[in-house]
Amino acid sequence: MKIFPAPLVILLTAAPALAIENSPAPPSLTVAPQAGVIDLAYGAYQRGEYKTAMAEAQKRVANNPKDATALTLIGKLYAEGAGVVQDRAKAKEWFRRAAEAGGTEGAYLYGAALLANSPGPKERESAREYLERAAAQKHAAALNLLGEMSLHNNGVFSDFEKAADYFRRSADLGDTDAKYALGELYKHGKGVAKDDGEAATLFKSAADDGHTAAMVELAILQFNGSGVPRDVAAAVKWLRQAAQAGNPVAQNRLAYLVATGQGVDKNLADARHWRDESRKAGLQDARLDLLLSEKGDGKVPTEPKQ
Repeated sequence: MKIFPAPLVILLTAAPALAIENSPAPPSLTVAPQAGVIDLAYGAYQRGEYKTAMAEAQKRVANNPKDATALTLIGKLYAEGAGVVQDRAKAKEWFRRAAEAGGTEGAYLYGAALLANSPGPKERESAREYLERAAAQKHAAALNLLGEMSLHNNGVFSDFEKAADYFRRSADLGDTDAKYALGELYKHGKGVAKDDGEAATLFKSAADDGHTAAMVELAILQFNGSGVPRDVAAAVKWLRQAAQAGNPVAQNRLAYLVATGQGVDKNLADARHWRDESRKAGLQDARLDLLLSEKGDGKVPTEPKQ
């Protein structure tokens, strides 16, 4: 039986790993220079010497138009506005060239760029093609993004089984978002058999990587003893870590526990602090407000009769 009151139940909404319709700028470059090769362009990029990185990368492309690593780096510099005026369109073209030159990272970043800004069916299909190229080379982020696409599936229906397969392959390669997303599927029994224990394992792995939404989900399982032994103190620690990292849901849940002294010493001032932090992110909770009012004084309000 759930021990959290109704307002504390976390729903599968606005989860970072499951929201791709408003994709951010292309992710950071993850490929390193080839072993044994002195990569002046990439080294300059790592040091923050972006103009030098651009110049060196351009030299390499001039000598070899199929240098996928240099092509990808130029795209990244344009995507970030690092040493140049930010230009997403130019970045996208450089990523395309890198992909056509056989670059795995270029294929992933071009696929991700195609998905930005509410893409149509043609863009989505083209994105899938390039992401599959990267996925075939065991690119973890590409596999994760393919999993996200399977959840949306052009707005027709969600293919949860396919999504679970992509997320599992990505998680096995260490992708943090994929661990979280797969954990959500196990928690809700979508595409896989419902298994809170497996969900907790995946959330714990993602939480250890710093994924704040996974911290919140793990904390709820620990609080309720779902799939793991009940451990309220551990739940508080995870919620506090996520709250300190700016997760508004964690801030809200932590406020409840601190206000009522569950797993931690009761402290209304601290609870109000976290309530106020969650408010700044737009999370309004009248029940929590009543709990923290002088009238409530940390006593959980009873549910109104229906």
